[in-house]
Amino acid sequence: MLERVFALEAHDTNVRRELLGGATTFVAMAYIIVLNPAILSFAGLPTGPETIATILTAAFGSLLMGLWANRPIAVAPYMGENAFLAFGLVSLGVTWQERLGTVFLAGIAFALLVAFRVGPWLARSISPSMKHSFGVGIGLFLLLLGLHQAGLVVSAARGMPADTLVDPSTGLLRAPPVPLKIGNLRDPRVLLAIGGLLLTVVLQARRIPGAVLIGMIGTGGAGYALGVGAAPDAIFALPFSGELSLGPVALQLDVASVVRLTFLPILLTLFLVSVLDTVGTLVGLGTAGEMLDEHGDFPRIERPMMVSALSCIFGGLVGTSTSGAFIESATGIREGARTGLAAVTTAALFLLSLFFVPLVSPLQQLEYAYAPALISVGVVLLKTIRGIEFDDPTELVPAVATLTMMVFTYNIANGMTAGLTLYPVLKLATGRVREVPAGAWLLAGACALYYAFGLPH
Repeated sequence: MLERVFALEAHDTNVRRELLGGATTFVAMAYIIVLNPAILSFAGLPTGPETIATILTAAFGSLLMGLWANRPIAVAPYMGENAFLAFGLVSLGVTWQERLGTVFLAGIAFALLVAFRVGPWLARSISPSMKHSFGVGIGLFLLLLGLHQAGLVVSAARGMPADTLVDPSTGLLRAPPVPLKIGNLRDPRVLLAIGGLLLTVVLQARRIPGAVLIGMIGTGGAGYALGVGAAPDAIFALPFSGELSLGPVALQLDVASVVRLTFLPILLTLFLVSVLDTVGTLVGLGTAGEMLDEHGDFPRIERPMMVSALSCIFGGLVGTSTSGAFIESATGIREGARTGLAAVTTAALFLLSLFFVPLVSPLQQLEYAYAPALISVGVVLLKTIRGIEFDDPTELVPAVATLTMMVFTYNIANGMTAGLTLYPVLKLATGRVREVPAGAWLLAGACALYYAFGLPH
């Protein structure tokens, strides 16, 4: 049955490898169960119900990705978008019900884009150098994310007295002299992360199956043995009741108030970021899993794109933020996952976590355990830099803009919009406009609208 549904043999994989990949992906992204509700609580959404909404959205999207798209890619609420909804709209006085309404409508627009086959056409309009820059940029993004989670790289403001960051003329916080600095190398969590990274790399070099998952479990176990990381307050909790009831957020979206001109920048931002985040993530994951065809295109990309769009719609209905293909799926792909069975496994573990929310919560304190996985996967993705045309400035400059803006603004979509805007402009300025497909111009125009009328974040 599994062979018939997932075509394991055709993808040169087996059940054990897919289950292992799906479990690895779940462990690497399980932090979203805690972190997404924590961030959205600043928008006024209650934490308990939001936890259930987050899990249901991840399970729905991952299950659909596995069974319909047959890709080893998990789905969950995006980190950048949840921060945008929680903090980026504070000054606009937007209620959380209206924010959910914008998520729902942005998902509808995304789904229509894919249904009319505009999304796949746009994806095919992106040059090979740009597609490879997405992979490199996401690799660097994962590296920075992993280094930050590990405590090896921290904000330069950490440890500074608060009054040194206050501008006396305005009373507002100012940026520290440098944005980042090296972390505390005497912190046991940092040392555990370094040890976990070395363990993971050695296991990978020796081609040990499950290297990433073994590294995470081993590092987490060592942390608990050393007393670094709190034990869970409880193991089991009944979902959909009490503090974990879904009622306070499900179907509470306000769509009517959102359908007006003043909300256009918010809708434009969520729509474009969702589309571009999804395309960039799919291309990056396709590169990592060698799923791209000979032209550098993601075969049948319309299905995983539609899954991301439907997940956005579902998320707005149950009460959470914009969702889509999750970059941490690269950890499972690195373990050999190649079919939707891995995504179904991840979905099953998310559904199981509904009953073990108190047990999953301490994962938020185990950054030192899953940070090495993000770093090791980021390193692997860097190999795609060989696909960028370094001898052609009209290809190199947009590619470099893409990967640097992804990392330095901590936002995948910002990098993509910068590169996609520059690409046709440089081709036009150098007399090579015939090399630019019509879809590339459309993408550049949409990205320019994002910067002109959207809310870049």
